[in-house]
Amino acid sequence: MKAVILAGGKGTRLAPYTTVLPKPLMPVGDMPILEILIRQLRHHGITDIVLCVGYLAPLLEAYFGNGEKLGVSIRYSHEDEPLGTAGPLALPSGLDETFFAMNGDLLTTIDFSAMLKFHRAHGKIATVGLADKRVKIDLGVIEAAADGQLVNYIEKPQINYKISMGIYVFEPAVLDHVRGVGRIDLPDLILKLVREKQSPMTFDSNCEWLDIGRTEDYAAAAEEFEKNRDFYLWEKRS
Repeated sequence: MKAVILAGGKGTRLAPYTTVLPKPLMPVGDMPILEILIRQLRHHGITDIVLCVGYLAPLLEAYFGNGEKLGVSIRYSHEDEPLGTAGPLALPSGLDETFFAMNGDLLTTIDFSAMLKFHRAHGKIATVGLADKRVKIDLGVIEAAADGQLVNYIEKPQINYKISMGIYVFEPAVLDHVRGVGRIDLPDLILKLVREKQSPMTFDSNCEWLDIGRTEDYAAAAEEFEKNRDFYLWEKRS
C-alpha cells in the first residue's frame, strides 16, 4: 500500500522556525511531526511512501533516507516549480493502485485501516477524511433585525465545523484530473470531481486532529503528543 505525503511547502506561517527547517521536520516531542505520521502509517501496513519535496528537500532526505530505519521504503519526488497541493500527485510513478495522499504536518489519531476499508466499501474515486474543528469567536456577536433592533447578544460563541483533515484515499483514475494541468490544489481537485459527477465520499473518523501550521497550533500539538504519546504511536491500543 502506497502513501504520498506532501512535504514541499515553505511553512511561512511558522516562520522563523521554518527558515532553517522544513515544516515536516519540526519536532513534536522527541521526533519530527513527519516521523510520527510515518510510524502510524507503518502500523497500518502502509510501508511504500513517496515524499513530495521542494523547499529544503536535502534536509528531509538526510533525515529519512530510504526509510529503512523506520521500517518503510521512502522515495522522493521533486518539484521543479510549485505545483500546489494536488499537482505533485502527477509526478511519482507507480501510483497504479488505491493510495493515500496527505499533508506532512498532521498530528492525528485517525485509524488509517478503517478509512481504507470505508473507501473500498463505497467504491468511489476518492474519500476525504473529516475532523471536528471548534472555532471560538473572542468577541460578542450581535444578531439584529432589519430595522436595527437588537435580537440576540452572544458572548464569545463557539462554532463547530467539519473540516478536511488533509488526508485522502484516491483511486489511480484521479490522476487523470491532475496530469497536464500544472498547478492545482486539493480543494480544487475535489470540487472538480464534484462538478464532473464523481463526488468523493467523506470519512468522519471522530479522531483527534491538529496541524502545526501556526505557532499556537504547533505548541498545542507538542503538548498533546507529550500527554498521549503511546496512543498517537499506537503502542497501547487494543
